[in-house]
Amino acid sequence: MPPLKQGSRPPWVGLGAAVWIQIAAGNSYNFPLYSPSLKSVMGYNQQQLTMLGVANDIGENVGILPGIACNKLPPWVVLSVGACACFLGYGVLWLAVSQTVQNLPYIVLWLALLVATHSSAWVGTAVLVTNMRNFPLSRGTVAGILKGYIGLSAAVYTEIYNSVLHESASKLLLFLTLGLPVICFALMYFIRACTPASGEDSSEHGHFVFTQAASVCLGIYLLVTTVIVDLFNPSDAVSYTFTAIMVIFMLAPLAIPLKMTLFPSNPHKNLPPVGSSDNLVQGEESSTQTDPLLIPSSSATYLGSFHENEDASDIDMLLAEGEGAVKKKRKPKRGEDFKFREAFIKADFWLLWLVYFLGVGSGVTVLNNLAQIGIAFGVEDTTIILSLFSFCNFLGRLSGGIVSEYFVRSRTLPRTIWMGVSQVIMVLTFLLYASGLNGTLYASTALLGICYGVQFSIMVPCASELFGLKHFGVIYNFMLLGNPIGALLFSGLLAGYVYDFEAAKQQSSTCLGVPCFRLTFLCLAGACGLGTILSIILTIRIKPVYQMLYAGGSFRLPSSTSSRS
Repeated sequence: MPPLKQGSRPPWVGLGAAVWIQIAAGNSYNFPLYSPSLKSVMGYNQQQLTMLGVANDIGENVGILPGIACNKLPPWVVLSVGACACFLGYGVLWLAVSQTVQNLPYIVLWLALLVATHSSAWVGTAVLVTNMRNFPLSRGTVAGILKGYIGLSAAVYTEIYNSVLHESASKLLLFLTLGLPVICFALMYFIRACTPASGEDSSEHGHFVFTQAASVCLGIYLLVTTVIVDLFNPSDAVSYTFTAIMVIFMLAPLAIPLKMTLFPSNPHKNLPPVGSSDNLVQGEESSTQTDPLLIPSSSATYLGSFHENEDASDIDMLLAEGEGAVKKKRKPKRGEDFKFREAFIKADFWLLWLVYFLGVGSGVTVLNNLAQIGIAFGVEDTTIILSLFSFCNFLGRLSGGIVSEYFVRSRTLPRTIWMGVSQVIMVLTFLLYASGLNGTLYASTALLGICYGVQFSIMVPCASELFGLKHFGVIYNFMLLGNPIGALLFSGLLAGYVYDFEAAKQQSSTCLGVPCFRLTFLCLAGACGLGTILSIILTIRIKPVYQMLYAGGSFRLPSSTSSRS
Protein backbone atom coordinates (compact mmCIF):
# COMPACT_ATOMS: atom_id res chain seq x y z
CA MET A 1 0.00 0.00 0.00
CA PRO A 2 1.27 3.54 -0.75
CA PRO A 3 1.85 5.77 2.29
CA LEU A 4 -1.23 7.58 3.52
CA LYS A 5 -1.37 11.35 3.25
CA GLN A 6 -1.59 12.76 6.77
CA GLY A 7 -3.62 15.74 7.97
CA SER A 8 -7.23 16.88 7.94
CA ARG A 9 -7.11 18.90 4.72
CA PRO A 10 -6.09 16.29 2.09
CA PRO A 11 -9.42 14.37 2.15
CA TRP A 12 -11.30 17.61 1.49
CA VAL A 13 -8.89 18.67 -1.25
CA GLY A 14 -9.47 15.23 -2.77
CA LEU A 15 -13.25 15.63 -2.53
CA GLY A 16 -13.07 19.04 -4.21
CA ALA A 17 -10.93 17.61 -7.02
CA ALA A 18 -13.28 14.63 -7.25
CA VAL A 19 -16.14 16.97 -8.19
CA TRP A 20 -14.35 17.93 -11.40
CA ILE A 21 -13.28 14.39 -12.20
CA GLN A 22 -16.79 13.05 -11.58
CA ILE A 23 -18.15 15.56 -14.07
CA ALA A 24 -15.47 14.37 -16.50
CA ALA A 25 -16.63 10.80 -15.79
CA GLY A 26 -20.08 11.76 -17.06
CA ASN A 27 -18.77 12.06 -20.62
CA SER A 28 -21.04 9.24 -21.80
CA TYR A 29 -24.04 11.58 -21.37
CA ASN A 30 -22.79 13.53 -24.41
CA PHE A 31 -23.90 10.87 -26.90
CA PRO A 32 -27.23 12.61 -27.71
CA LEU A 33 -25.30 15.83 -28.47
CA TYR A 34 -22.99 14.46 -31.16
CA SER A 35 -24.88 11.37 -32.39
CA PRO A 36 -26.98 13.29 -34.99
CA SER A 37 -23.79 14.62 -36.62
CA LEU A 38 -22.21 11.17 -36.47
CA LYS A 39 -25.29 9.73 -38.17
CA SER A 40 -25.39 12.32 -40.95
CA VAL A 41 -21.64 12.43 -41.66
CA MET A 42 -21.25 8.65 -41.75
CA GLY A 43 -24.62 8.00 -43.40
CA TYR A 44 -25.83 5.58 -40.72
CA ASN A 45 -29.41 4.40 -40.33
CA GLN A 46 -31.27 4.46 -37.01
CA GLN A 47 -30.49 0.83 -36.21
CA GLN A 48 -26.75 1.43 -36.63
CA LEU A 49 -26.98 4.51 -34.43
CA THR A 50 -28.88 2.52 -31.80
CA MET A 51 -26.10 -0.07 -31.70
CA LEU A 52 -23.60 2.73 -31.13
CA GLY A 53 -25.78 3.71 -28.16
CA VAL A 54 -25.39 0.15 -26.86
CA ALA A 55 -21.61 0.55 -27.05
CA ASN A 56 -21.99 3.81 -25.12
CA ASP A 57 -23.90 2.07 -22.30
CA ILE A 58 -21.62 -0.98 -22.16
CA GLY A 59 -18.46 1.09 -22.00
CA GLU A 60 -19.79 3.26 -19.20
CA ASN A 61 -21.10 0.51 -16.94
CA VAL A 62 -18.87 -2.55 -17.38
CA GLY A 63 -16.16 -1.75 -14.86
CA ILE A 64 -15.03 -5.03 -13.30
CA LEU A 65 -11.43 -4.49 -14.46
CA PRO A 66 -11.23 -0.95 -12.96
CA GLY A 67 -12.66 -2.36 -9.74
CA ILE A 68 -9.90 -4.95 -9.54
CA ALA A 69 -7.29 -2.34 -10.43
CA CYS A 70 -8.37 -0.11 -7.54
CA ASN A 71 -7.24 -2.81 -5.10
CA LYS A 72 -3.93 -3.38 -6.86
CA LEU A 73 -2.85 0.06 -8.10
CA PRO A 74 -2.73 3.61 -6.70
CA PRO A 75 -5.52 5.97 -7.82
CA TRP A 76 -3.28 7.99 -10.15
CA VAL A 77 -2.57 4.91 -12.26
CA VAL A 78 -6.28 4.09 -12.57
CA LEU A 79 -7.03 7.71 -13.49
CA SER A 80 -4.22 7.65 -16.07
CA VAL A 81 -5.74 4.61 -17.78
CA GLY A 82 -9.11 6.38 -17.92
CA ALA A 83 -7.56 9.56 -19.34
CA CYS A 84 -5.74 7.62 -22.06
CA ALA A 85 -8.90 5.70 -22.98
CA CYS A 86 -10.77 9.00 -23.23
CA PHE A 87 -8.09 10.48 -25.51
CA LEU A 88 -7.94 7.46 -27.81
CA GLY A 89 -11.68 6.77 -28.05
CA TYR A 90 -12.96 10.29 -28.52
CA GLY A 91 -9.96 11.08 -30.73
CA VAL A 92 -11.09 8.49 -33.27
CA LEU A 93 -14.67 9.80 -33.12
CA TRP A 94 -13.40 13.35 -33.69
CA LEU A 95 -11.42 12.21 -36.73
CA ALA A 96 -14.62 10.73 -38.16
CA VAL A 97 -17.04 13.60 -37.43
CA SER A 98 -14.58 16.32 -38.50
CA GLN A 99 -13.90 14.25 -41.65
CA THR A 100 -10.17 14.48 -41.00
CA VAL A 101 -10.14 10.76 -41.77
CA GLN A 102 -12.92 9.54 -44.02
CA ASN A 103 -14.66 6.20 -44.47
CA LEU A 104 -13.68 4.70 -41.13
CA PRO A 105 -15.29 1.24 -40.77
CA TYR A 106 -18.36 1.02 -38.57
CA ILE A 107 -16.75 -1.53 -36.25
CA VAL A 108 -13.85 0.88 -35.64
CA LEU A 109 -16.22 3.61 -34.50
CA TRP A 110 -18.21 1.15 -32.39
CA LEU A 111 -15.05 0.05 -30.60
CA ALA A 112 -13.82 3.65 -30.32
CA LEU A 113 -17.04 4.67 -28.58
CA LEU A 114 -16.77 1.65 -26.29
CA VAL A 115 -13.22 2.63 -25.31
CA ALA A 116 -14.14 6.31 -24.94
CA THR A 117 -17.01 5.74 -22.53
CA HIS A 118 -15.11 2.99 -20.73
CA SER A 119 -12.94 5.83 -19.46
CA SER A 120 -15.92 6.74 -17.27
CA ALA A 121 -15.64 3.39 -15.49
CA TRP A 122 -11.93 3.86 -14.77
CA VAL A 123 -12.15 7.49 -13.71
CA GLY A 124 -15.39 7.18 -11.75
CA THR A 125 -14.31 4.04 -9.89
CA ALA A 126 -10.96 5.56 -8.84
CA VAL A 127 -12.65 8.68 -7.48
CA LEU A 128 -15.53 6.94 -5.73
CA VAL A 129 -13.51 4.15 -4.09
CA THR A 130 -10.77 6.51 -2.88
CA ASN A 131 -13.20 9.02 -1.36
CA MET A 132 -15.33 6.31 0.24
CA ARG A 133 -12.18 5.03 1.93
CA ASN A 134 -11.10 8.54 2.94
CA PHE A 135 -14.49 9.18 4.57
CA PRO A 136 -15.38 5.69 5.85
CA LEU A 137 -17.73 7.03 8.54
CA SER A 138 -19.81 9.16 6.14
CA ARG A 139 -20.32 6.77 3.24
CA GLY A 140 -23.89 7.71 2.41
CA THR A 141 -23.14 11.42 2.38
CA VAL A 142 -20.04 11.05 0.20
CA ALA A 143 -21.81 8.70 -2.21
CA GLY A 144 -24.72 11.12 -2.52
CA ILE A 145 -22.42 14.06 -3.25
CA LEU A 146 -20.27 12.30 -5.84
CA LYS A 147 -23.17 10.57 -7.56
CA GLY A 148 -25.04 13.87 -7.51
CA TYR A 149 -22.28 15.65 -9.39
CA ILE A 150 -22.04 12.94 -12.02
CA GLY A 151 -25.81 13.33 -12.43
CA LEU A 152 -25.26 17.04 -13.11
CA SER A 153 -22.58 16.37 -15.71
CA ALA A 154 -25.12 16.16 -18.56
CA ALA A 155 -26.33 19.67 -17.79
CA VAL A 156 -22.73 20.94 -17.47
CA TYR A 157 -21.80 19.56 -20.89
CA THR A 158 -24.99 20.94 -22.42
CA GLU A 159 -24.10 24.39 -21.05
CA ILE A 160 -20.62 24.18 -22.59
CA TYR A 161 -21.98 22.77 -25.86
CA ASN A 162 -24.54 25.55 -26.29
CA SER A 163 -22.64 28.53 -24.89
CA VAL A 164 -18.97 27.96 -25.69
CA LEU A 165 -18.86 25.43 -28.52
CA HIS A 166 -21.84 26.90 -30.42
CA GLU A 167 -23.50 23.50 -30.85
CA SER A 168 -20.61 22.07 -32.88
CA ALA A 169 -20.33 18.30 -32.55
CA SER A 170 -16.74 18.23 -33.84
CA LYS A 171 -15.67 20.88 -31.30
CA LEU A 172 -17.39 18.93 -28.53
CA LEU A 173 -15.54 15.75 -29.46
CA LEU A 174 -12.25 17.67 -29.61
CA PHE A 175 -12.99 19.06 -26.14
CA LEU A 176 -13.66 15.54 -24.84
CA THR A 177 -10.47 14.27 -26.54
CA LEU A 178 -8.16 16.91 -25.06
CA GLY A 179 -9.97 18.66 -22.21
CA LEU A 180 -11.01 15.68 -20.09
CA PRO A 181 -7.56 14.01 -20.05
CA VAL A 182 -6.04 17.36 -19.07
CA ILE A 183 -8.46 17.61 -16.13
CA CYS A 184 -7.61 14.08 -14.99
CA PHE A 185 -3.85 14.54 -15.26
CA ALA A 186 -4.01 17.93 -13.53
CA LEU A 187 -6.03 16.69 -10.55
CA MET A 188 -4.88 13.10 -10.12
CA TYR A 189 -2.27 14.10 -7.53
CA PHE A 190 -5.05 15.13 -5.14
CA ILE A 191 -7.00 11.87 -5.49
CA ARG A 192 -5.04 9.79 -3.01
CA ALA A 193 -5.47 7.65 0.07
CA CYS A 194 -5.54 9.87 3.16
CA THR A 195 -5.76 9.54 6.91
CA PRO A 196 -8.81 11.67 7.71
CA ALA A 197 -9.63 13.32 11.00
CA SER A 198 -12.30 11.66 13.14
CA GLY A 199 -15.65 11.36 11.44
CA GLU A 200 -17.20 12.76 14.61
CA ASP A 201 -15.36 16.09 14.25
CA SER A 202 -18.08 18.71 14.64
CA SER A 203 -16.76 20.74 11.71
CA GLU A 204 -17.09 17.81 9.29
CA HIS A 205 -20.87 17.99 9.27
CA GLY A 206 -20.72 21.67 8.35
CA HIS A 207 -18.30 20.95 5.55
CA PHE A 208 -20.59 18.32 4.06
CA VAL A 209 -23.59 20.66 4.32
CA PHE A 210 -21.65 23.36 2.48
CA THR A 211 -20.69 20.93 -0.30
CA GLN A 212 -24.27 19.72 -0.63
CA ALA A 213 -25.60 23.29 -0.71
CA ALA A 214 -23.04 24.21 -3.40
CA SER A 215 -24.16 21.27 -5.54
CA VAL A 216 -27.83 22.23 -5.15
CA CYS A 217 -27.06 25.81 -6.17
CA LEU A 218 -25.17 24.52 -9.22
CA GLY A 219 -28.08 22.27 -10.18
CA ILE A 220 -30.66 25.07 -9.86
CA TYR A 221 -28.39 27.44 -11.78
CA LEU A 222 -27.95 24.97 -14.64
CA LEU A 223 -31.70 24.35 -14.87
CA VAL A 224 -32.51 28.07 -14.92
CA THR A 225 -29.84 28.96 -17.48
CA THR A 226 -30.87 26.07 -19.73
CA VAL A 227 -34.43 27.41 -19.78
CA ILE A 228 -33.21 30.97 -20.41
CA VAL A 229 -30.96 29.92 -23.30
CA ASP A 230 -33.75 27.81 -24.80
CA LEU A 231 -36.37 30.57 -24.59
CA PHE A 232 -34.42 33.79 -25.19
CA ASN A 233 -31.27 32.85 -27.18
CA PRO A 234 -28.92 35.30 -25.37
CA SER A 235 -25.81 36.89 -26.91
CA ASP A 236 -22.36 35.28 -26.83
CA ALA A 237 -21.22 37.59 -24.04
CA VAL A 238 -24.11 36.54 -21.83
CA SER A 239 -23.54 32.88 -22.67
CA TYR A 240 -19.87 33.10 -21.73
CA THR A 241 -20.86 34.80 -18.48
CA PHE A 242 -23.24 31.93 -17.71
CA THR A 243 -20.39 29.45 -18.26
CA ALA A 244 -17.96 31.42 -16.06
CA ILE A 245 -20.46 31.49 -13.19
CA MET A 246 -20.97 27.74 -13.62
CA VAL A 247 -17.20 27.20 -13.21
CA ILE A 248 -17.26 29.24 -9.99
CA PHE A 249 -20.00 27.01 -8.59
CA MET A 250 -17.92 23.95 -9.52
CA LEU A 251 -14.94 25.39 -7.62
CA ALA A 252 -17.00 25.93 -4.47
CA PRO A 253 -16.05 22.65 -2.69
CA LEU A 254 -12.39 23.75 -2.74
CA ALA A 255 -13.36 26.57 -0.37
CA ILE A 256 -13.32 24.01 2.47
CA PRO A 257 -9.58 23.16 2.35
CA LEU A 258 -8.87 26.85 1.66
CA LYS A 259 -10.75 27.77 4.84
CA MET A 260 -8.92 25.04 6.76
CA THR A 261 -5.63 26.54 5.57
CA LEU A 262 -6.47 30.15 6.41
CA PHE A 263 -8.29 29.39 9.65
CA PRO A 264 -6.82 26.15 11.06
CA SER A 265 -8.73 24.54 13.90
CA ASN A 266 -7.19 23.72 17.26
CA PRO A 267 -5.87 20.15 16.91
CA HIS A 268 -6.32 19.55 20.64
CA LYS A 269 -10.06 19.90 20.27
CA ASN A 270 -10.30 17.02 17.84
CA LEU A 271 -10.09 13.34 18.47
CA PRO A 272 -7.06 11.42 17.25
CA PRO A 273 -7.22 10.29 13.61
CA VAL A 274 -8.97 7.02 13.05
CA GLY A 275 -6.99 6.14 9.96
CA SER A 276 -8.07 5.75 6.40
CA SER A 277 -10.22 2.79 5.62
CA ASP A 278 -7.35 1.62 3.44
CA ASN A 279 -5.93 0.73 6.82
CA LEU A 280 -9.29 -0.28 8.21
CA VAL A 281 -10.01 -2.72 5.43
CA GLN A 282 -6.51 -4.13 5.55
CA GLY A 283 -7.04 -4.94 9.21
CA GLU A 284 -3.82 -3.31 10.31
CA GLU A 285 -2.76 -3.20 13.90
CA SER A 286 -3.39 0.57 14.09
CA SER A 287 -7.00 -0.25 14.87
CA THR A 288 -6.56 -0.34 18.61
CA GLN A 289 -9.06 -1.04 21.29
CA THR A 290 -8.53 2.42 22.77
CA ASP A 291 -10.13 4.13 19.78
CA PRO A 292 -13.75 4.75 20.73
CA LEU A 293 -14.93 4.48 17.13
CA LEU A 294 -13.53 1.01 16.76
CA ILE A 295 -14.68 -0.46 20.06
CA PRO A 296 -17.08 -3.37 19.54
CA SER A 297 -20.53 -1.93 19.68
CA SER A 298 -22.76 -2.49 22.65
CA SER A 299 -25.38 -3.41 20.12
CA ALA A 300 -23.81 -6.84 19.91
CA THR A 301 -26.72 -7.99 22.02
CA TYR A 302 -28.91 -7.47 18.97
CA LEU A 303 -26.83 -9.94 17.05
CA GLY A 304 -27.57 -13.02 19.12
CA SER A 305 -30.00 -14.45 16.62
CA PHE A 306 -28.06 -12.94 13.73
CA HIS A 307 -24.89 -14.94 14.36
CA GLU A 308 -26.32 -17.78 16.46
CA ASN A 309 -26.78 -20.27 13.66
CA GLU A 310 -23.37 -19.61 12.17
CA ASP A 311 -21.61 -19.84 15.53
CA ALA A 312 -23.46 -22.98 16.56
CA SER A 313 -22.56 -24.70 13.33
CA ASP A 314 -18.87 -23.98 13.98
CA ILE A 315 -18.66 -25.41 17.52
CA ASP A 316 -17.12 -28.70 16.47
CA MET A 317 -14.66 -26.94 14.20
CA LEU A 318 -13.66 -24.55 16.96
CA LEU A 319 -13.03 -27.45 19.32
CA ALA A 320 -10.86 -29.10 16.73
CA GLU A 321 -8.97 -25.86 16.17
CA GLY A 322 -8.41 -25.52 19.92
CA GLU A 323 -6.82 -28.94 19.96
CA GLY A 324 -4.59 -27.97 17.05
CA ALA A 325 -6.08 -30.65 14.83
CA VAL A 326 -7.60 -28.26 12.31
CA LYS A 327 -6.67 -24.79 11.10
CA LYS A 328 -9.47 -22.93 9.42
CA LYS A 329 -9.86 -19.33 8.35
CA ARG A 330 -13.24 -17.99 9.45
CA LYS A 331 -15.55 -16.78 6.68
CA PRO A 332 -16.61 -13.13 6.88
CA LYS A 333 -19.97 -12.10 8.25
CA ARG A 334 -22.11 -9.32 6.84
CA GLY A 335 -20.61 -5.95 7.69
CA GLU A 336 -17.06 -7.29 7.38
CA ASP A 337 -14.74 -7.30 4.36
CA PHE A 338 -15.77 -9.81 1.69
CA LYS A 339 -13.80 -10.91 -1.31
CA PHE A 340 -15.86 -10.72 -4.49
CA ARG A 341 -16.27 -14.49 -4.75
CA GLU A 342 -17.41 -14.60 -1.12
CA ALA A 343 -20.01 -11.86 -1.66
CA PHE A 344 -21.10 -13.38 -4.98
CA ILE A 345 -22.65 -16.43 -3.31
CA LYS A 346 -24.58 -14.47 -0.67
CA ALA A 347 -28.35 -14.06 -0.96
CA ASP A 348 -28.13 -10.42 0.18
CA PHE A 349 -25.74 -9.67 -2.68
CA TRP A 350 -28.22 -10.86 -5.27
CA LEU A 351 -31.20 -9.28 -3.54
CA LEU A 352 -29.42 -5.92 -3.63
CA TRP A 353 -28.49 -6.44 -7.28
CA LEU A 354 -32.05 -7.35 -8.26
CA VAL A 355 -33.57 -4.38 -6.43
CA TYR A 356 -31.05 -2.07 -8.09
CA PHE A 357 -31.53 -3.70 -11.51
CA LEU A 358 -35.33 -3.34 -11.41
CA GLY A 359 -35.21 0.27 -10.23
CA VAL A 360 -32.42 1.52 -12.49
CA GLY A 361 -33.42 -0.62 -15.46
CA SER A 362 -36.94 0.79 -15.51
CA GLY A 363 -35.68 4.34 -14.97
CA VAL A 364 -33.05 4.21 -17.71
CA THR A 365 -35.73 2.96 -20.12
CA VAL A 366 -37.60 6.24 -19.73
CA LEU A 367 -34.36 8.22 -19.85
CA ASN A 368 -33.27 6.60 -23.13
CA ASN A 369 -36.67 7.23 -24.69
CA LEU A 370 -37.54 10.54 -23.04
CA ALA A 371 -37.35 12.57 -26.26
CA GLN A 372 -39.67 10.13 -28.05
CA ILE A 373 -41.99 10.08 -25.03
CA GLY A 374 -42.20 13.87 -25.10
CA ILE A 375 -42.98 13.90 -28.83
CA ALA A 376 -45.58 11.15 -28.39
CA PHE A 377 -47.25 13.27 -25.68
CA GLY A 378 -47.29 16.33 -27.96
CA VAL A 379 -44.18 18.20 -26.73
CA GLU A 380 -42.33 19.66 -29.72
CA ASP A 381 -39.17 20.87 -27.93
CA THR A 382 -37.95 18.27 -25.45
CA THR A 383 -34.94 20.28 -24.19
CA ILE A 384 -36.71 21.45 -21.04
CA ILE A 385 -38.08 18.02 -20.16
CA LEU A 386 -34.60 16.51 -20.56
CA SER A 387 -33.12 19.22 -18.32
CA LEU A 388 -35.89 18.63 -15.77
CA PHE A 389 -35.10 14.92 -15.61
CA SER A 390 -31.38 15.66 -15.27
CA PHE A 391 -31.93 18.10 -12.40
CA CYS A 392 -34.32 15.79 -10.55
CA ASN A 393 -31.95 12.87 -11.10
CA PHE A 394 -29.30 14.96 -9.34
CA LEU A 395 -31.71 15.80 -6.50
CA GLY A 396 -32.50 12.11 -6.04
CA ARG A 397 -28.84 11.15 -5.88
CA LEU A 398 -28.03 13.89 -3.38
CA SER A 399 -31.13 13.57 -1.20
CA GLY A 400 -30.89 9.76 -1.16
CA GLY A 401 -27.52 10.01 0.53
CA ILE A 402 -28.64 12.71 2.98
CA VAL A 403 -31.93 11.09 4.03
CA SER A 404 -30.56 7.56 4.32
CA GLU A 405 -27.57 8.81 6.33
CA TYR A 406 -29.87 10.60 8.78
CA PHE A 407 -32.17 7.65 9.41
CA VAL A 408 -29.41 5.06 9.53
CA ARG A 409 -27.71 7.04 12.29
CA SER A 410 -30.82 8.04 14.22
CA ARG A 411 -32.95 4.89 13.81
CA THR A 412 -30.46 2.28 12.47
CA LEU A 413 -32.89 2.00 9.55
CA PRO A 414 -31.33 0.07 6.63
CA ARG A 415 -30.77 2.23 3.57
CA THR A 416 -32.53 -0.26 1.30
CA ILE A 417 -35.90 0.81 2.68
CA TRP A 418 -35.54 3.99 0.63
CA MET A 419 -35.01 2.00 -2.54
CA GLY A 420 -38.35 0.34 -1.79
CA VAL A 421 -40.09 3.64 -1.03
CA SER A 422 -38.78 5.20 -4.23
CA GLN A 423 -39.89 2.21 -6.29
CA VAL A 424 -43.40 2.48 -4.85
CA ILE A 425 -43.43 6.06 -6.14
CA MET A 426 -42.07 4.82 -9.47
CA VAL A 427 -45.00 2.40 -9.75
CA LEU A 428 -47.43 5.30 -9.31
CA THR A 429 -45.44 7.41 -11.75
CA PHE A 430 -45.50 4.77 -14.47
CA LEU A 431 -49.25 4.37 -14.01
CA LEU A 432 -49.55 8.15 -14.32
CA TYR A 433 -47.56 8.03 -17.56
CA ALA A 434 -49.77 5.22 -18.87
CA SER A 435 -52.95 7.15 -18.09
CA GLY A 436 -51.90 10.00 -20.38
CA LEU A 437 -53.68 12.63 -18.27
CA ASN A 438 -53.16 16.18 -19.50
CA GLY A 439 -50.62 18.23 -17.59
CA THR A 440 -48.97 15.29 -15.84
CA LEU A 441 -45.94 14.75 -18.11
CA TYR A 442 -43.63 17.18 -16.35
CA ALA A 443 -44.70 16.10 -12.85
CA SER A 444 -44.24 12.43 -13.75
CA THR A 445 -40.81 13.13 -15.23
CA ALA A 446 -39.70 15.06 -12.13
CA LEU A 447 -40.83 12.28 -9.77
CA LEU A 448 -39.21 9.60 -11.88
CA GLY A 449 -35.93 11.54 -12.06
CA ILE A 450 -35.76 11.81 -8.27
CA CYS A 451 -36.57 8.14 -7.69
CA TYR A 452 -34.12 7.04 -10.38
CA GLY A 453 -31.35 9.01 -8.73
CA VAL A 454 -32.10 7.52 -5.31
CA GLN A 455 -31.22 4.03 -6.57
CA PHE A 456 -27.60 5.06 -7.21
CA SER A 457 -26.94 6.88 -3.95
CA ILE A 458 -28.40 4.03 -1.86
CA MET A 459 -26.76 1.11 -3.63
CA VAL A 460 -23.23 2.50 -3.26
CA PRO A 461 -22.99 2.86 0.56
CA CYS A 462 -25.19 -0.18 1.16
CA ALA A 463 -22.82 -2.42 -0.81
CA SER A 464 -19.85 -1.09 1.15
CA GLU A 465 -21.58 -1.56 4.50
CA LEU A 466 -22.68 -5.12 3.82
CA PHE A 467 -19.51 -6.35 2.12
CA GLY A 468 -16.78 -3.92 3.24
CA LEU A 469 -14.48 -1.48 1.49
CA LYS A 470 -11.51 -3.77 0.86
CA HIS A 471 -12.93 -5.16 -2.42
CA PHE A 472 -15.59 -2.50 -2.87
CA GLY A 473 -14.40 -1.50 -6.36
CA VAL A 474 -15.18 -4.90 -7.86
CA ILE A 475 -18.46 -5.35 -5.98
CA TYR A 476 -19.65 -1.84 -6.89
CA ASN A 477 -18.90 -2.29 -10.58
CA PHE A 478 -20.68 -5.64 -10.68
CA MET A 479 -23.75 -3.93 -9.21
CA LEU A 480 -23.54 -1.35 -12.01
CA LEU A 481 -24.16 -4.10 -14.57
CA GLY A 482 -27.83 -3.73 -13.66
CA ASN A 483 -27.86 -0.54 -15.71
CA PRO A 484 -26.87 -1.84 -19.18
CA ILE A 485 -28.72 -5.13 -18.66
CA GLY A 486 -31.87 -3.20 -17.74
CA ALA A 487 -31.40 -0.91 -20.73
CA LEU A 488 -31.06 -3.90 -23.05
CA LEU A 489 -34.09 -5.78 -21.71
CA PHE A 490 -36.52 -2.98 -20.90
CA SER A 491 -35.47 -0.33 -23.43
CA GLY A 492 -33.89 -2.13 -26.35
CA LEU A 493 -36.30 -5.07 -26.46
CA LEU A 494 -39.54 -4.04 -24.72
CA ALA A 495 -39.88 -0.30 -25.37
CA GLY A 496 -38.34 -0.46 -28.84
CA TYR A 497 -40.64 -3.29 -29.95
CA VAL A 498 -43.81 -1.66 -28.57
CA TYR A 499 -42.93 1.71 -30.11
CA ASP A 500 -42.22 0.24 -33.57
CA PHE A 501 -45.41 -1.84 -33.39
CA GLU A 502 -47.57 1.18 -32.59
CA ALA A 503 -45.79 3.31 -35.21
CA ALA A 504 -46.47 0.62 -37.84
CA LYS A 505 -50.16 0.76 -36.93
CA GLN A 506 -50.05 4.49 -37.62
CA GLN A 507 -48.14 3.82 -40.87
CA SER A 508 -45.35 6.17 -39.81
CA SER A 509 -41.82 5.99 -38.45
CA THR A 510 -42.80 8.38 -35.64
CA CYS A 511 -45.42 7.24 -33.16
CA LEU A 512 -47.81 9.75 -31.61
CA GLY A 513 -50.12 9.31 -28.63
CA VAL A 514 -50.16 7.53 -25.28
CA PRO A 515 -50.41 3.98 -26.79
CA CYS A 516 -46.81 4.32 -28.06
CA PHE A 517 -45.51 3.56 -24.55
CA ARG A 518 -48.56 2.46 -22.53
CA LEU A 519 -47.71 -1.25 -22.47
CA THR A 520 -44.09 -0.40 -21.66
CA PHE A 521 -45.15 1.76 -18.72
CA LEU A 522 -47.39 -0.97 -17.34
CA CYS A 523 -44.59 -3.53 -17.55
CA LEU A 524 -42.18 -1.13 -15.84
CA ALA A 525 -44.73 -0.56 -13.08
CA GLY A 526 -44.84 -4.32 -12.54
CA ALA A 527 -41.04 -4.49 -12.43
CA CYS A 528 -40.87 -1.79 -9.76
CA GLY A 529 -43.62 -3.56 -7.81
CA LEU A 530 -41.43 -6.67 -7.73
CA GLY A 531 -38.46 -4.51 -6.75
CA THR A 532 -40.45 -3.11 -3.82
CA ILE A 533 -41.21 -6.60 -2.49
CA LEU A 534 -37.56 -7.65 -2.81
CA SER A 535 -36.38 -4.48 -1.06
CA ILE A 536 -38.65 -5.23 1.90
CA ILE A 537 -37.23 -8.75 2.14
CA LEU A 538 -33.69 -7.39 1.94
CA THR A 539 -34.38 -4.72 4.55
CA ILE A 540 -35.67 -7.30 7.02
CA ARG A 541 -32.66 -9.53 6.42
CA ILE A 542 -30.03 -6.83 6.95
CA LYS A 543 -31.68 -4.95 9.84
CA PRO A 544 -29.40 -6.67 12.44
CA VAL A 545 -26.34 -5.65 10.43
CA TYR A 546 -27.27 -1.98 10.66
CA GLN A 547 -28.07 -2.33 14.34
CA MET A 548 -24.51 -3.55 14.77
CA LEU A 549 -22.84 -0.98 12.53
CA TYR A 550 -24.72 2.14 13.67
CA ALA A 551 -25.52 1.57 17.33
CA GLY A 552 -24.93 4.80 19.22
CA GLY A 553 -25.61 6.95 16.17
CA SER A 554 -22.25 6.55 14.42
CA PHE A 555 -20.60 4.00 12.19
CA ARG A 556 -18.64 1.29 14.01
CA LEU A 557 -16.52 -1.37 12.44
CA PRO A 558 -17.37 -4.95 13.44
CA SER A 559 -15.10 -6.08 16.24
CA SER A 560 -13.71 -8.94 14.20
CA THR A 561 -12.82 -6.87 11.18
CA SER A 562 -9.52 -5.71 12.53
CA SER A 563 -8.50 -9.24 13.31
CA ARG A 564 -9.13 -10.63 9.84
CA SER A 565 -6.22 -10.70 7.48
